[in-house]
Amino acid sequence: MTLNKQLPDIDIANAGNKRPTLKDIAYLSGLSVTTVSKALNDATDISSKTKSRVQLIAKKVGYRPNRAGIRLRTGKTNVISLILSTEVGAMGMTSPLVTGISDIIGDTNYHLVVTPYDMNQDPLVPVKYVVETGAADGIILSRTEPHDPRVKYLHDAGFPFVTHGRTRMGIEHAFHDFDNTAYAKKSVKFLIDRGRKHIGLIPPPDTLTFAQHMNSGFFSELDRHDLQEMPIRNISIDSTFEEIAAEIERIMRSSHPLDGIVCGSANSAISAIAGIEAAGKTTAADIDLVAKESFEFLSRFRPNLFVIQENFRDAGQHLIKMVLGMIEGDRAEKHQFLEAPGPLGNTETCAKTA
Repeated sequence: MTLNKQLPDIDIANAGNKRPTLKDIAYLSGLSVTTVSKALNDATDISSKTKSRVQLIAKKVGYRPNRAGIRLRTGKTNVISLILSTEVGAMGMTSPLVTGISDIIGDTNYHLVVTPYDMNQDPLVPVKYVVETGAADGIILSRTEPHDPRVKYLHDAGFPFVTHGRTRMGIEHAFHDFDNTAYAKKSVKFLIDRGRKHIGLIPPPDTLTFAQHMNSGFFSELDRHDLQEMPIRNISIDSTFEEIAAEIERIMRSSHPLDGIVCGSANSAISAIAGIEAAGKTTAADIDLVAKESFEFLSRFRPNLFVIQENFRDAGQHLIKMVLGMIEGDRAEKHQFLEAPGPLGNTETCAKTA
């Protein structure tokens, strides 16, 4: 029996501009307003069957809790703030990260607010704003630095937060990170096994923690095989398409061209390919590239590239679960996750099996 047939005197589909209330849900469910409120807030003294029924009715009638009322009653905003730098790259992490968060947060009473900031601005400003105005119950941060003032500020303030990336400041905090040391080691070994000996790295900006991790893995693996880095200067994965392409073209036209590149992102790999081709060279024949990606786009862009997946959608799912745990009072040590690199695959093979 449908909800509408159970209660024919309530026209759910054509309720006009009236905003559904707890009283409406109580009437539809035959429960008290107190029980409905508890069910919607996942109270432990309400059965799962009752919670499911109440939540189904709330969804059916389009009920949305009044945030101001919730804040008055509980002191909570039911808001999570995702603080992200504005990214130029079309293949940045923002979209899949938000998608992953949305996968989980939609089944909770929380709402996501994305708080952007320009990379040329002080990244502490939006963090202070959220904390000092009480705009959210928890914060998710990205682009962590080894000694990150945002992490110290939030830790000292006792404000629930998680980071996409680690720090090196002796503060225990919740994080989800990708093992970029292992990624770089695996990439260099793979290139060497393919006979490449003149290998360069397009790294993250050296201010970020994961740049240290990637550099560590890259240089340690070269040292293990008694090889020297082929320097790529004055660019990082944050550089523009034109800057990366121009530098790679310059090197490929020189008397000491690269024959292997480890790319810190998909954007930098695409830019590097443009520089390689502008110099009259081709991938596979003259040079091999290894890149990280989350979109399965490189497999459609060029064959004969080699990729390792970094799943930003999974990262988003982990991060939202972690910050909700921190809001409930979990210890930071309970929410620390290091994602291991997956298998390294040829994009030509990936394209055929996609």
